[in-house]
Amino acid sequence: LLQNYPNPFNPSTTINYQLAKDGFVSLKVYDIIGREVASLVNREMKAGKHSVEFNASNNFASGTYFYELKAGDYVSIKKLLLMK
Repeated sequence: LLQNYPNPFNPSTTINYQLAKDGFVSLKVYDIIGREVASLVNREMKAGKHSVEFNASNNFASGTYFYELKAGDYVSIKKLLLMK
């Protein structure tokens, strides 16, 4: 899981990640208190490089958010900052 770019962002940012093997992938965004605010990926995916855009133009306040990638036994969390 790579750091999103740009960060800080407004209104959208790109999240890049690489999978070592085929499998089920979950990529979710959470607010500062841990509530899920977006599900960006929730499906079987092939190994390799992938990217997804997170658009926060609707119903998102400025502030700190976290994104979490789960793929098999791998879990990684990174922080992103929305500046409106």
